[in-house]
Amino acid sequence: MERLPEFIANHLFLVSLLIALLMLLAWNLFGDNMSGMRLLPPVEVTRLINHEHAVLVDVRTQEDFTQGHIINAINIPQADLEARQTELDKYREKPLVLYCQTGTVSGRMSRALKHQGFSNVSVLKGGVQAWKSAGMPLARETDA
Repeated sequence: MERLPEFIANHLFLVSLLIALLMLLAWNLFGDNMSGMRLLPPVEVTRLINHEHAVLVDVRTQEDFTQGHIINAINIPQADLEARQTELDKYREKPLVLYCQTGTVSGRMSRALKHQGFSNVSVLKGGVQAWKSAGMPLARETDA
């Protein structure tokens, strides 16, 4: 332990690389919690839908939406969010659950909605892929 400062001085690049990797790992593990984003698994989203009448917002493109979406979801693609925000204003007091294909786009959009005053915004962790993997049903445009 007494030779640690000497090791650090002799291997400054490796120690810097280790610190950077540890910081990236911490951000990957805890970044979503620190940003205030709530990631919910499919089972928890189902509970929100059934017990708290959560509103589902599919942020994928119209084409992806018609291929399969969660029942009763509203389709507002990421590019249209600002133009169509008035559609979401009536749901300010309800829980909103955003989802995309994998959960990355919906995470960015949830932060944007929080900045616009929506307090109860969550993200389906893993997106539609996680929903399908959990054996949950998808509706097609012809089914709706």
